[in-house]
Amino acid sequence: MRYQDCSRQMPLMSIATIAALGPPPRVATGTSEFRKMSLALFLGGFSTFSLLYCVQPLLPEFVSTFHVSPAESALALSLTTGMLALAIMAAGALSQALGRRGMMFGSMALAALLNVAAGLAPVWGLLLLARACEGVVLGGVPAVAMAYVGEEMEPHDLGSAMGLYVAGTAFGGMMGRVGMGVLTELGSWRWALAMIGLLDFAAAVAFIVLLPRSRHFVRQPGFNPQLHLAAWGGHLRNLGLLKIFALGFAAMAVFVTVFNYAGFRLKAAPYSLTQTQSSLIFLAYGLGIIASPIAGRFADRHDRRIPLLAGFFAMVAGVGFTLCQPLLLFAAGIALVTLGFFIVHSVASGGVGRLAGATKGHATSLYLLFYYAGASLVGSAGGFFWQHGGWTGVAILAGAVALTGAAVGLSIKAQPQPAA
Repeated sequence: MRYQDCSRQMPLMSIATIAALGPPPRVATGTSEFRKMSLALFLGGFSTFSLLYCVQPLLPEFVSTFHVSPAESALALSLTTGMLALAIMAAGALSQALGRRGMMFGSMALAALLNVAAGLAPVWGLLLLARACEGVVLGGVPAVAMAYVGEEMEPHDLGSAMGLYVAGTAFGGMMGRVGMGVLTELGSWRWALAMIGLLDFAAAVAFIVLLPRSRHFVRQPGFNPQLHLAAWGGHLRNLGLLKIFALGFAAMAVFVTVFNYAGFRLKAAPYSLTQTQSSLIFLAYGLGIIASPIAGRFADRHDRRIPLLAGFFAMVAGVGFTLCQPLLLFAAGIALVTLGFFIVHSVASGGVGRLAGATKGHATSLYLLFYYAGASLVGSAGGFFWQHGGWTGVAILAGAVALTGAAVGLSIKAQPQPAA
């Protein structure tokens, strides 16, 4: 009888002990958990961006294979980013019920398999369908990853952690684009798409093995529309967050628009580059791998407006350089646009967690909705400017959006305070 009494008391004692000790510590830089988390998030960013943008250097190939216009070929990317923007909203809500880690892994694995399906698609319509579905399932990675970092990381290390995630997206975008160019010349664009899909499936497996389990996330079974609508509505009434959303929209719009049509310009006279040669311009992503964590750390310790303005002005200057005819100056302009984009995105995405309060998943889903909407809407509009104004038209559109982003960045408070 005494043994039974003790067994009843042990769980109560354990709960009391846990309560006295307080919540588990958050992950801080320099620990083994931070290194595992950083590598996993790097792989998550790599997988997302390599899958999302691997079709960008293939747009001229789609024109010749399926006999579509340059603006129509851009649908292979803009349709994916558009569906991703919408799916992110649902993903942020669903992750509250399903859990962060499992949802991110499932999204990465399914998207990789859909990329293989896109490579095997015999007609243009099926390729677009596969890419649209890919955008839907990829929605479970970006918003959930940002929410996971906001919950598990020490607040003063948020910028560093998000900088490493963004660095992973930079590496993924670079390898996806450059790798596609090389693989296409070695085999075909279909074979290249399938190879990228298989590589990213392996990345998904490594991701789930490395990423530490959530310790500060409480699963909320079921779906309560009122809860999610209230959270989204509250964030949309937060002027500080709205400005950050606008920064993400502008930065991504400029970046995708420039890269969507750079390939067409490089393959035409006076450059007349091959697929592999034109894809080498995406090596500029290496600047993003370096700049993202540095910008994130700077924003953690200093005025956030400084890197934001520096990023947008670098993009404006880069767009200006691309108007010059010498190939070296064009490449320098692409490098500046890339550098500016990753600085802005790293700082802006790190700022979301500080202002979001308890409902970080909802805030990050809204940020990424605006972010990918910029890619989809302005990236598609760039086709009209390309057809009617050539590269000058594309540069005017991108430069105007970058200047608008700089104006928004200038209006942000020097040191925003976290929401209660």
